[in-house]
Amino acid sequence: MKGAVVIKKNDIVRLTVTDVTLEGDGVGRHEGMAVFVPGCAVGDEIDCRIVKVLKNRAYGIIEKMITASPDREDRGCVVKKTCGGCVFRNISYEAELKIKQAAVKNAFVRMGGFDICEGENMLPILGCKFTDRYRNKAQYPTAADKSGKAVCGFYAKRSHRIVPCGDCLLQPEIFGKITSEILRLSNEENIPPYNEETGDGFLRHVYLRQGYHSREIMVCLTVKNEDKKYAEKLKKLNDILPKKFPEIRSILLNINPEKTNVILGKKYINIWGENFITDEMCGNKIEISPAAFYQVNTAQAERLYETAAEFAEIKGNEDILDLYCGAGTIGLYFAKKGGASCHVTGAEIIPEAVENAKKNAVANGISNVDFICADAGEAAKILAEKRRTPDIIITDPPRKGCGGLTLESIVKMRPRRVVMVSCNPATAARDCRYLADNGYRLDRLRAVDMFPGAGHVECAVLMIRNDK
Repeated sequence: MKGAVVIKKNDIVRLTVTDVTLEGDGVGRHEGMAVFVPGCAVGDEIDCRIVKVLKNRAYGIIEKMITASPDREDRGCVVKKTCGGCVFRNISYEAELKIKQAAVKNAFVRMGGFDICEGENMLPILGCKFTDRYRNKAQYPTAADKSGKAVCGFYAKRSHRIVPCGDCLLQPEIFGKITSEILRLSNEENIPPYNEETGDGFLRHVYLRQGYHSREIMVCLTVKNEDKKYAEKLKKLNDILPKKFPEIRSILLNINPEKTNVILGKKYINIWGENFITDEMCGNKIEISPAAFYQVNTAQAERLYETAAEFAEIKGNEDILDLYCGAGTIGLYFAKKGGASCHVTGAEIIPEAVENAKKNAVANGISNVDFICADAGEAAKILAEKRRTPDIIITDPPRKGCGGLTLESIVKMRPRRVVMVSCNPATAARDCRYLADNGYRLDRLRAVDMFPGAGHVECAVLMIRNDK
């Protein structure tokens, strides 16, 4: 087209960064074309080298910093430029929260078609009190370095190349020490790390969980098969880890023979201690098995669940349905809050999580709950067909959001309030749009930061039935 400006690979262009995406990429414009550059802050003026050009956008890297944004702040970490885990360790936490608040708002405006106004139906983002050492779970993939020794760490951004990391600032310090002991034994005993490309090797992942309040630790090693030679060598950890780290309560092997990037297989073998650890969530004792869903930032999850309870406005005498209930953390909190006259039914597809939830109810003396082991959509459909009419439905779905059957069944049951907790604002906006098109209105929305430094943000949404 006559007069069109063409950006080519390796061009160096001057950019002013006007926005930053949830993936951590700065956004600037050159002759009207959007250019995405990682590691930027709003207000940066840079010379950018173009590395990729598409039809309506381009990608680049910082060639030279001309003027640095006042949002810039070095929040530590020696591998932040190569590891794909954190994208905001180059800016202040206040700047990060602004980006995450905007991302949630934009999802509901652009994808959901909602009229969102901060200070009215959108509350201020709930930031974390602690921005480091907040995770209670880590899953470290293993690989062989150039010398053939086992290492573990995290995947580099947009790749499956492992960046070794001895101490991640998001994890408890003790995780790095435990992992070092596991790698030391693995190398001494010549236990081969897994090769994702060829499928060779034995040790695939080091999976650790720790109770935030209890401090109890679970060690779970994902291995390729039940090879007795290597399994017996790993059992030597039973004489090493509990003595060095008395917080450890459980050591398990997880068998995953599939050539896949799914971390956990279906079979577990207990080699020391219990099959679970315990913790406390919102005042309730919680039993956690390796497969059970449990929020990775316990302190912030408690604040998220308090927000959900505020949205639900539990008075007592309510019939509550908790879909995607995991180990029952939200449902048990709601059941205790509502008292004996309130009843909660939880639905979860993972059998181990349902067993955890049932045990958690007994351990906490909560009798006004029951749990169904079923897909959330199927459970909701069955309850809708039985003409169950819950007053409140709470959903905490995976990143893909609620399924169509789940949403259809929610509408059929006509609860007066639907409280959605979501780890993906885009699918939450989509699902809330369905509810809005079928008799509900968006009353309140709050972004909740569960993962400081990382490009993820959760949200809690209150949908109220329109009674005419």
